[in-house]
Amino acid sequence: MTHASALRMRFSGALLTAALGLTGIAAADDPVPTKLAEIDVRVLADGLDHPWAVEELPGGALILTERSGQIRIYEKGRLSEPIAGVPEVAEHGQGGLLDIAVSDDFPTSRRLFLSYTAEGPGGYGTAIARAKLSQDNRALTEVEEIFRMSRFTRKGQHFGSRIAVAPDGSLFFTIGDRGEGDRAQDTADHAGAVLRINPDGSVPADNPHPTGGAWLAEIWSKGHRNPQGAAIDPATGTLYTVEHGARGGDEVNRPEAGRNYGWPVIAYGRHYSGGEIGIGTTAEGYEQPIHYWDPSIAPGGIAVYRGAMFPEWDGDLFVAALKFRLLVRLDLDPETGEVMGEERMLKGDYGRIRDVKVASDGSLLLVTDESDGQLLRISRADD
Repeated sequence: MTHASALRMRFSGALLTAALGLTGIAAADDPVPTKLAEIDVRVLADGLDHPWAVEELPGGALILTERSGQIRIYEKGRLSEPIAGVPEVAEHGQGGLLDIAVSDDFPTSRRLFLSYTAEGPGGYGTAIARAKLSQDNRALTEVEEIFRMSRFTRKGQHFGSRIAVAPDGSLFFTIGDRGEGDRAQDTADHAGAVLRINPDGSVPADNPHPTGGAWLAEIWSKGHRNPQGAAIDPATGTLYTVEHGARGGDEVNRPEAGRNYGWPVIAYGRHYSGGEIGIGTTAEGYEQPIHYWDPSIAPGGIAVYRGAMFPEWDGDLFVAALKFRLLVRLDLDPETGEVMGEERMLKGDYGRIRDVKVASDGSLLLVTDESDGQLLRISRADD
């Protein structure tokens, strides 16, 4: 790390501490031992309605979504009332207001991106909108839907939908198979895919099939069951996703352009009925995950750790988990990118963990998907 980079990280960390009003806040519990470091877990806010995503804004404030359709700001130790101007959201089954992402040029543009469930002909589906956050952080303005998936249905499951902003400003985002597995293998269907668009909704010229046709232009990769986590490694530019399997078979993937990740032709785990899925776990023409879980952990968000607070975690993956109410750290080999080991933290202590983000000071930010959901911060116990 360069001297300038270290200075920027210290400055960003100071902004975050000031914005959150953390000085003097006691840890919610005693320090928690982990394999490589002792951590403090602080509850910053509670009373949230099934929070789905958290992001840090430049300047250190946090912005959160609630599945029922609210966006709130956490700043100076206080949680705001819901901000105005949120697009119309259909809270249907697993759907509602889902992810939020911050544009790289936010300090000048105030631009945000949202993923949510929309209602339309045929039922419900995943949509992406862009908007500007007002200078006083109280409203969204210039709200514009820039993407809507190709086919809506009445199904209430597998909407995806996480957004990752690439270094070139393009948006990667995920959509599940909508509860109809065969759609994940249909290249003329947005379901069961990782997709990529420009910030205005247009299609990048270097997408696998930018002219569309049998392979829809927005599709980056296919064969995904229900990816609810996506993150880009800021050090390497590598895209990672994590997706729900059925009864077992949750996967971490590195989606590459034009590749097929198998669902439901190949999969780890079984159907909920106990029956076998597809033709097995491998087949020609289908990619393998870099890691899978059987039994399922029901993964939520994923983050790549790059931060100064925990240098021993550098390059590792963190995955939020709903089923066992825990946070998973995957130890990645820095040379090969292979998963060398797994550590499970906070098991059962805080509820269903939906999202995980790395803050500018190197702490971890979590939200719990509960009717009385919480915003949590993990920091070094001796920090």
